[in-house]
Amino acid sequence: MFTKHTKGLISLTLATFLSTSLYATNDEDMVKSIMKLRGDVESLYTQIDENKESYKAQMKSLALQNADTDAQINRKSTSIKLAELELQKVKLKIANTSTQSFELKPLINEVYNKLEHSIKTGIPFKIEQRLSAIKKIQNDLDENTITQERALALLWASYDDNIRLTKEIGLFKQHIKINDKKILAKIAKLGSMMLYFQAPEKSVGYAIKDGDSYSYKVVTNEDDVKQINNLFDALNKQIRTGYFSVPNALVLKGDK
Repeated sequence: MFTKHTKGLISLTLATFLSTSLYATNDEDMVKSIMKLRGDVESLYTQIDENKESYKAQMKSLALQNADTDAQINRKSTSIKLAELELQKVKLKIANTSTQSFELKPLINEVYNKLEHSIKTGIPFKIEQRLSAIKKIQNDLDENTITQERALALLWASYDDNIRLTKEIGLFKQHIKINDKKILAKIAKLGSMMLYFQAPEKSVGYAIKDGDSYSYKVVTNEDDVKQINNLFDALNKQIRTGYFSVPNALVLKGDK
């Protein structure tokens, strides 16, 4: 039989053992927790170092790109300045050359005015483009980017083009105005005598002289429509010689 003294000793020993075990368990958990936290901290430091290196690399790359862009801008700016200087030299040289040569401007102006009048009163074929081309010659001469001799040569070349148009037969496209509506139509040009059109909505007709300008007449007669369509079909097939029956569309007569 156990005495009270023996029972008390056993109870005290058991309590001490349980207390020691509890403390040991808490210490192990704490150590594990600390080790885990230390691992997490080291992992964060590693990520921070990697991010720093990545950031430095990106900044270095951006700095190089920026430097390269600045260099390109400087090269372009220098190139533009040099081009402007060369242009000024050319203009000065042209001006000096023009003053030293015969005065050709009166002749140039006369040729320009006659050519402009010829384009405006002739067959209505790409008038805006042709006028713009000779206007550019005049502007270049006024700005001293070409010599008087060059301007005169270019105007004579435009005269040659006008002469060529009087012989040219072919299909083209240009904007025309029908019933106050501007449309892009197919054009059949027969030299400088007649000009027929095919509109996108299948209507056909021809240009007629209307005072000092031109207008476009839509044809409704079945025979005339057929003849005009046959003309376009032949030109599409590269047939430019032979006998064709077409409505009378001589722009010089101005018949309606």
